[in-house]
Amino acid sequence: MSSERDAKPRLYQCPVCNKHYRTKWYLTVHSKLHSGTKLYSCVECDKVFPTQWSLRSHLNLHTSRYRCSECGKCYQNNHHLAVHRRTHLGVKPFVCSVCHKQFTTSGSLVVHGRIHSGEKPYKCRVCEKTFRNSGDLYKHTRAHLADTPSTGRSAVY
Repeated sequence: MSSERDAKPRLYQCPVCNKHYRTKWYLTVHSKLHSGTKLYSCVECDKVFPTQWSLRSHLNLHTSRYRCSECGKCYQNNHHLAVHRRTHLGVKPFVCSVCHKQFTTSGSLVVHGRIHSGEKPYKCRVCEKTFRNSGDLYKHTRAHLADTPSTGRSAVY
């Protein structure tokens, strides 16, 4: 889910894999993956997490604690489940002030608003092409990765 905060630049870069983070805290947590610091593994699916909190949140997916009664999809917390339930109920509380189109989430409204404003805050570091949302930039950068020889590193992203 995208939101206004996605447009902020990611100022902290991992020196090992070059991933970028908005805060120093997120970079510190990410760095545990490279440093050999104690990690927390999910016994259900073998995914690894840098904090106990992130593992506990992930485990909710396996325990069905926050399961949608309509479709059976599981979520990490009650908030994400409540947002999902809007799709079944047809509730779209976020309305575009320009064209009056309605959205289930505020993040969807923010991304939609960029159609009207022409804003494209996500820029490719290789070719400088710009995008309205981070997902489109991510898909685009994968094309650049396919074009480069394998070095074991994701050099410029």
